[in-house]
Amino acid sequence: MRALRIILFSALLTLTFMAVTPAHQALAGNCGEPSRGLSGGTDCGTSPINIYTGVTRAINTLLYIVGISAVIVIIVAGLRYVLSGGDPKNTTAAKDTILYAVIGLVVALLSFAIVNFVVVRFQ
Repeated sequence: MRALRIILFSALLTLTFMAVTPAHQALAGNCGEPSRGLSGGTDCGTSPINIYTGVTRAINTLLYIVGISAVIVIIVAGLRYVLSGGDPKNTTAAKDTILYAVIGLVVALLSFAIVNFVVVRFQ
């Protein structure tokens, strides 16, 4: 069971870095391209970023991580349910875990929709 936790934690950590890296690269702007300013240098992340865009990307990244975590918890709880062997205590615990993970996933999806709706209205 400990090995399974280590594997799941490693997978979650890898997915987290995969989710954060594109957001970080998108925030960097057009790095390496010549700027149109008078200095003639490169515009490598020095352009001002809209506050709404930054907040939206950060919140969406966090919600993406929460969604991935909920799916992983649902998978692990499903495995616990299948491997419970008919023990009522273990099956109830697995069912409760699945229920709470689904509720968390629904809350994450709703918060994603609400955040995007509010940000679009304030832009």
